[in-house]
Amino acid sequence: MAAPFLLPQIHIANASCSILVLLALFVTTSMSSDIFLDWNVSFDFNVKPVSTDQPVITINDMFPGPLINASTNDIVHVNVFNYLDEPLLFTWNGIEQRLNSWQDGVSGTNCPIQPSRNWTYVFPIKDQIGTFSYFPSINFLKAAGGFGPIRVNNLPFISAPFPKPEAEFDLLIGDWYNSSYKDIRSKLNISDVISPNWMLINGKGPYLNPVSKSYETLNVTQGKTYLLRISNVGTFWSFNFRIQNHDMVLVETEGSYVNQLTLKSLDVHVGQSYSVLVTANQDSSAEYYMVASPKLLRDTTNPISLVGVAILHYDNSTIKPNGPLPKGPDPFDLEFSINQAKSIRWNLSTGAARPNPQGTFNVTNVTIVETFILKASMAKINHSSSPRYAVNNVSYLTPDTPLKLADFLVNGSGVYVLDAFPINTSNTNAVSGVFVASAIYKGWTEIVIKNTLDTIDSWHLDGYSFFVVGMGEGEWRAESRSSYNLYDPVARSTVQVFPGGWSALYVYPDNPGMWNLRSQNLNNWFLGEELYVRVYDPDPNPAKEKSPPQNLLLCGKFQPPSPAPSVAPTPSPSSNANTPHTPRSLFAIITTAICFFFIGLH
Repeated sequence: MAAPFLLPQIHIANASCSILVLLALFVTTSMSSDIFLDWNVSFDFNVKPVSTDQPVITINDMFPGPLINASTNDIVHVNVFNYLDEPLLFTWNGIEQRLNSWQDGVSGTNCPIQPSRNWTYVFPIKDQIGTFSYFPSINFLKAAGGFGPIRVNNLPFISAPFPKPEAEFDLLIGDWYNSSYKDIRSKLNISDVISPNWMLINGKGPYLNPVSKSYETLNVTQGKTYLLRISNVGTFWSFNFRIQNHDMVLVETEGSYVNQLTLKSLDVHVGQSYSVLVTANQDSSAEYYMVASPKLLRDTTNPISLVGVAILHYDNSTIKPNGPLPKGPDPFDLEFSINQAKSIRWNLSTGAARPNPQGTFNVTNVTIVETFILKASMAKINHSSSPRYAVNNVSYLTPDTPLKLADFLVNGSGVYVLDAFPINTSNTNAVSGVFVASAIYKGWTEIVIKNTLDTIDSWHLDGYSFFVVGMGEGEWRAESRSSYNLYDPVARSTVQVFPGGWSALYVYPDNPGMWNLRSQNLNNWFLGEELYVRVYDPDPNPAKEKSPPQNLLLCGKFQPPSPAPSVAPTPSPSSNANTPHTPRSLFAIITTAICFFFIGLH
């Protein structure tokens, strides 16, 4: 009687293992790994990048924070231990969080990590390559640091459209205040815009400035070519970057390979990232200046601090750089800036995250089904003397309950009203409110952003790359569409909008979730220049949108009855150098071996 039962067992075993083997082979093909990071986030009063007593946010005692070095389709686990004295969230600038806005790390998607608590982000870097950054997203914390670089490398079988460089360098460049972020934050509601005082390069002050504790140096060998990954991690200033006597070849921006451009200098706006190739082809006995100078600023009182200066050091050099810093374009020359931005075009023929050409998915013949026209401005709410920033005359009011949490649990009831404010015109009176607009799922959308401010604004959409189809000075009109580039517009996630001008974007809302659309300029963002875009797919299939994570935090209307237990101290700090990577291909091999062994037993 045993035989009739043994045969089905073998079939079941074989079938089960066949499925497992196929799954394993599929996972092997994806060649993804799990990356595990433990981050101890704390204040450090000894960093003093400009010799000022101020709290600097470090991660594992590092400022800037550690590199997240991943490849396409890797899954990143970041266990954040909050040792600050206030709540904390991190956002992953440009990482699209496919089907998973639960991991986006902004006030509308996540309850904050409270002091002395920890929380683990888990997110796949699905179908992306390129240069990105991360930073704290709430409470003006970015002005104190906590930012760091993200690299997403190509899969081994997909070549980049340029030879492998000798080495890669991350350049995190941004403005910096010379006082505590808490002091600046407290003054934002009672005074006009406060401008930063310094420009740091990788957290270090300008070369030759007596107040700088140290300065940044990149070491190169003559004849070799290097990839520089440049990100503007500042809060206010756009900057122009250049290297004395060296050209740069622009190759990538925020996950898109571009038609290669040889440049003397490059504008980088707040929140933007670029990759450039630099060949060390000058006299190797000398060193050379690397300079980042703010746009729309001609400061005569403190030019030494407001210009970031670092050194390109040849390994045999003995001569320190001398003479004036290399000149860039006039900081008020918007025509230069607009023309350079328009010259950055998508490389249609190369593969990126996938082997098929980027241009396979393009906007040449799309049909727009909806248009957002968003005007950024300053406003005084209810005749208040405190200035606020607004979108269509609505200054965003952050609720205690994250929008995504309310959306999932009570369909937003009591937290926000969907489409309560206009997306094509401005509200009649300036108001504060929870601005949530719906986008049509899988309906091509045009977003026009107008800037009535007197500074360069910078806008970002979480969850997506959008196509920058146009930008210009003056008022946008329907006739402006005739100037759009619909052949090879670059796809990216952060776009500059020049003062008194406009930028136009095309986006395909195929990523369900609650997504933040905001100014990257920290003052503007903190004081209300943002909204959320709800992309809804009624299909409950988790393949369409992921369910809440098992470690979901509750807050606001859904405050848990008692606080979670305090976390134990973290293990010794980890960095990317010793980050455990669990290759899924190894899992596949082990699974396959177990299956064949199991079959053999039968």
